Amino acid sequence: MIFRKWLTHSIDNAGDINNLETILLHRHLIEKKHFLKLIYEDWYTIVSDAIPNFDGPVLELGSGAGFMKKFVPNLITSDVFHHPFVDITVNGCQLPFADKSLRAIVMTDVLHHIPCCKSFFSEATRCVKPKGVVIMIEPWVTKWSRFVYSAFHHEPFLPDTKEWEFSGNDSFKSANGALPWIIFERDRVCFELEFPEWQIETIRLIMPFRYLISGGLSFRCLMPAQTYVLWKLIETALKPWAKYLAMFAHITLRRTDTDK
Repeated sequence: MIFRKWLTHSIDNAGDINNLETILLHRHLIEKKHFLKLIYEDWYTIVSDAIPNFDGPVLELGSGAGFMKKFVPNLITSDVFHHPFVDITVNGCQLPFADKSLRAIVMTDVLHHIPCCKSFFSEATRCVKPKGVVIMIEPWVTKWSRFVYSAFHHEPFLPDTKEWEFSGNDSFKSANGALPWIIFERDRVCFELEFPEWQIETIRLIMPFRYLISGGLSFRCLMPAQTYVLWKLIETALKPWAKYLAMFAHITLRRTDTDK
């Protein structure tokens, strides 16, 4: 498709996400693309504001090339492989933390990359303190997002799959962008029965256009950064139609006071 070829960023961005070269490339793109950087800043503000104000460390899963540490003091950054921009190497299915030691686990665009998310939720249940939280910014399924993710995104987006799990053999394509919607919307009753220790406190649908306009990490930015506030105002005006238009969701899970 000629249009897709024109949209594709001039910098080659098709490598394995789990290596230093790709992390450095993503870090460069976030700094270079000011519209995209403003999106990350908004995401980090949403996450920071939802973290409870009591003692305990906060863990970020899949920190990658991000800069959430500027928004969350003393944040423990992590990734599945070692690189200079993270504090520790962590597998989300085997967290190296003591029982009830974390105040929060936070992530942006990460849950849908975890091949066995049930193992992650079990580990989160063990490690997060009562009244602590898991906070996510994740892709979401709407009529608009089905079209966008299917037509323009390199990762699988499979709302109709029955399973919560997928193969983790290909680190770049091992994902299901529809997974957060599957777990917390389509299969919400199943999640609540299997993980009664967690209350789904917030599902706020956000950002129908801004990420698409930014081009993300794969495509050209379609608008100058000076228009960012205007697009934010447009999206605010379209909130009543978020269930049809949103491409992302802010999701907050809160740990109950006691194990059930």
